[in-house]
Amino acid sequence: MSNATPPAFVRDHREELITLALDLLAIDTSNPPGDTREIVTEIEGVLDPLPVDVERFAVDPAKPNLLVGIRGESDRTLLYNGHLDTVPFEADAWTHDPLGERVDDRVYGRGATDMKGAVASMLLAIQAFAAADAEPPVTLLFAFVSDEEVGGDAGLTALLEAEQLDADACVIGEPTCESGRHSVTVADRGSIWLTLEASGEGAHGSRPMLGINAVDRLYDAVETLRDRFGSRRLEIDPDVEPIVDESVAYYAPSLGEDVARDLFRYPSINLGVLEGGDAINSVPQSARAEIDIRLTAGVETPDVLSEIRSCVADCEGITITDVAWSVGTAEGADSPLVEAVTSTAADVTGERVFRRSATGGGDAKTLRNAGIPTVEFALGTDTVHAPDEYVPVDVLVDNAAVYTRLPAVWASQTAP
Repeated sequence: MSNATPPAFVRDHREELITLALDLLAIDTSNPPGDTREIVTEIEGVLDPLPVDVERFAVDPAKPNLLVGIRGESDRTLLYNGHLDTVPFEADAWTHDPLGERVDDRVYGRGATDMKGAVASMLLAIQAFAAADAEPPVTLLFAFVSDEEVGGDAGLTALLEAEQLDADACVIGEPTCESGRHSVTVADRGSIWLTLEASGEGAHGSRPMLGINAVDRLYDAVETLRDRFGSRRLEIDPDVEPIVDESVAYYAPSLGEDVARDLFRYPSINLGVLEGGDAINSVPQSARAEIDIRLTAGVETPDVLSEIRSCVADCEGITITDVAWSVGTAEGADSPLVEAVTSTAADVTGERVFRRSATGGGDAKTLRNAGIPTVEFALGTDTVHAPDEYVPVDVLVDNAAVYTRLPAVWASQTAP
């Protein structure tokens, strides 16, 4: 045990934090295939000397998850979540080692900012709490999970289905900064993924008037969706309005204010897949499209989907053959968890921290739908999924500082 407080422990163990990050980066956890056995064993070795509860949980032996518990003064539980898998990389596209390299004040490697760097910061926070001479004010639970990058079921979903995550709030270590601007992600967007199929009548390409072009029909249907819904201003819940305003302010420097506003005030409609036709000199008899529609939190996705079905029914020769949808979720902009993470991050960085929506959705949505208030926060860089992904050493330290200070701040926010 040590007399040092957890924040002081972080300041005194800067080099150990860098080593932790490099050790994690040295293990290839590209997904696919997403094998995380070696990195989980590595983390178990780091935690083995500490007085903390450690449990490996796996439904897929190649994709285990690791749960770490630290008993606190209160039964109220704060959950930290981090994923161990990364997207794949092409080593030839890198000028630094994709499996970890320190150059001056930067740590390079696949996952440096998304999100092995944040996992290393969480591990140092665990060491800091274990070394302190007092229990943390609340019980802490860390879930290091697999299978996040492909949205698989072996990670967070498996833990929730097995009722392994009994928590009152959660912070996910996803990177939430861009071009030097810091933020806490407190909401996500709803989605509608449509598969449309068009039927037509074949003919020779030299006499197209004798057939009915399925690709033309399909593209006309997509344009009809864009005209009817893409230009329709969304009815946003008043409770979500402050988050939309913060989101627009956050994205405006990179997207432009008008584009940032439209991103959240209107549906976004993306034609991701368009297939049809067999030859240049034939009129296609069938065609297929996959469309991605996103809606701001607070918008009722089923209502929009019902209108889309009616719209498609008006398009001759078009049918919906598959659909998947989700409703956007949000935390209150002034909720105890959001206040705690935002104020702690602002105190550590000395800069403004926006309370914004993500443009997509991921594990935060899954946890909120399971009844666990959740935000995402980690300082990082704009190199997520890119060659030469990196994180500054100071960012690793600042993330660890936020994670170690957060329990006390959250406890004060939630005290009776």
